[in-house]
Amino acid sequence: MEFQGIGTKFASASVDALAVAVFKDDKATDGVLKELDDITGGQVADTLKGKEINGGQGETALIRFSAKGVKATRLLLVGCGEKDKYKSSSVSVASGTAARCLRKLNLKSFAFDARIDGDAVETAQNAVQGVITSQFELDKYKTVDKNTKELTKFVVHVEGGKPADLKKGVERGQAIGDSMNFARELANEPPNVLHPTEMAKRAQAMAKEVGLKCEVLDEAKMEKLGMGSFLSVTKGSDQPAKMIVLRYTPAKNTGKKGDLIAFVGKGVTFDTGGISLKPGEGMDAMKYDMSGAATTIATMRAIALLKPTVPVIGVVGAVENMPDGKASRPSDVVTAMNGKTIEILNTDAEGRLVLADAVAYAEKQGATRIIDMATLTGAVIIALGGHNTGIMGNDQELVDQLVDCGKETGEGYWQLPLGTEYSKDIKSDIADIKNIGPRGKAGTIMGAVFIQEFVDKAKWAHLDIAGTAWHDGVRPHQAKGPTGVAVRTLLKFVEKAQ
Repeated sequence: MEFQGIGTKFASASVDALAVAVFKDDKATDGVLKELDDITGGQVADTLKGKEINGGQGETALIRFSAKGVKATRLLLVGCGEKDKYKSSSVSVASGTAARCLRKLNLKSFAFDARIDGDAVETAQNAVQGVITSQFELDKYKTVDKNTKELTKFVVHVEGGKPADLKKGVERGQAIGDSMNFARELANEPPNVLHPTEMAKRAQAMAKEVGLKCEVLDEAKMEKLGMGSFLSVTKGSDQPAKMIVLRYTPAKNTGKKGDLIAFVGKGVTFDTGGISLKPGEGMDAMKYDMSGAATTIATMRAIALLKPTVPVIGVVGAVENMPDGKASRPSDVVTAMNGKTIEILNTDAEGRLVLADAVAYAEKQGATRIIDMATLTGAVIIALGGHNTGIMGNDQELVDQLVDCGKETGEGYWQLPLGTEYSKDIKSDIADIKNIGPRGKAGTIMGAVFIQEFVDKAKWAHLDIAGTAWHDGVRPHQAKGPTGVAVRTLLKFVEKAQ
């Protein structure tokens, strides 16, 4: 797709359609709405007056028109809700909604005015990202009924925007949008295609393309490093586990001396539950159990393209959890990389066993701030649904920074408590700790306090994305399925660390 940013002459853009944000109780009396009303012969005012669109988020209304000197023959009004609640992060939802609606009509190009006062770079970035992520579909493996309609050009209009700022915003939007879709493509792959070895290959290919260093640890190397917790998960699978390590080193480091940010992702490419077998109903969704890994790999891709001035590493534990005669049994005891012993009481609580050694490895590499992402617990879905990611950590400042970054990017996080009273619930009678807590109690927190046992001095935060990593229905701006959650939040966090 071709992308362009313009600061003047919105209606004169060389496109098939124009699209503009409208809000509740809007009237076409001034600004761009008045200009478009004049061009369409009063149709904007009539459409708003007739309540064909109320301005609610996700609503759309299409106007057909013909005007001298204007190439476009369609105008799409895109509902964006209350004006006072419309933020920069809302732009991506509006542009994505417009893109999906106009693509259905088989239009090839459009220009969009977000009607927001603010930074031209950020506005252009969010608009472009929204269009790119709106185009992702689940139909890669379809041979019939495949969506072949596509947009070929998108123009974002920011009144008065300088060409250099618009160009920068467009480039940033492409890097972020493409990286989010990279995460979604990984998560959408069937598990017979995306096993740990294939995930490692794709990470290596991506790293080579964008200039990251990539190291892949095999099981022999992990055995030598003492990663008994991680390796306990792979015992029942014919697919060998991999630990993927991606490194970004800036040309000039402007961060705090000695500071190294690490993103750690759970990459269970398929989770049967192991010997603690999951119910068959809904097990197909367990191909998404590597969404934390997808977020980590995709974020590292975007970092390489955006080139922040702080070093970052990404660590992914890629593994398949299967039941066979070699699989871990409930009541097995294993030893993690940091020397702690773990009583495995439920082999379906495997993600934390992977992350235990992954976060310990990240800290051994020098990480001073560690953020892990994992589809860790069904309990977080019960607690928060699909609107907020659960967040916990050992450093309140780090947690607050991530929550604030989420607010800026339009991603919601809700903090759950940690404390010694919860840590006591995972003490084992025969080992140092056990991998589950009391049945039916604080399941999300139990997962977090377990991972915390493998962080020594680093500041650490845990994101439980089980409720937000995929969406079960189509939204006006986005297809159903994987969402690429947290990529934008983590990028904002890195850039604020510069």
